[in-house]
Amino acid sequence: QVQLVESGGGLVQAGGSLRLSCAASGRTFTVSRIGWFRQAPGKEREFVGAIIWSSGLPSSADFVQGRFTISRDNEKNTVYLQMNSLNVEDTAVYYCSCDPDYNGPAYFRAAYAYWGQGNQVTVSA
Repeated sequence: QVQLVESGGGLVQAGGSLRLSCAASGRTFTVSRIGWFRQAPGKEREFVGAIIWSSGLPSSADFVQGRFTISRDNEKNTVYLQMNSLNVEDTAVYYCSCDPDYNGPAYFRAAYAYWGQGNQVTVSA
C-alpha cells in the first residue's frame, strides 16, 4: 500500500499563493501517477492535475489556466501543488491521490487507489 500525507493548506486572500505538499510512503516504487483533486462544499470532487511519478510529466484541468503547477521531488517522495492567483472559487478541500497502475485517464477519479486525508484551502475575497 501507499500512504499519502498532505500539508500546506490554509487561509489566503484572493490573488495570493499557497503550496500544498503530498508526501508518499510505503510501497512508493509501485506509484505510477499522483493526482490532485478538490471538493468544494456541495460539489463533486473534481480533477485539478496530475504528474507521472517517473518522468515528472504534468497535466492539469482546464480551469487551472496556468495558475497551478505540479512538481515532484523523487528523493523526498513528495509531490507539490503550487497555486498562484487564487480566487474565491478555489476554496475547497484538496486531496492528493495515487494511481499505481495507470488505471485510466489522469482525470478519472476511480483510477486512483490511495488518497490523502485532504487539506482545506480557503480563499477570502
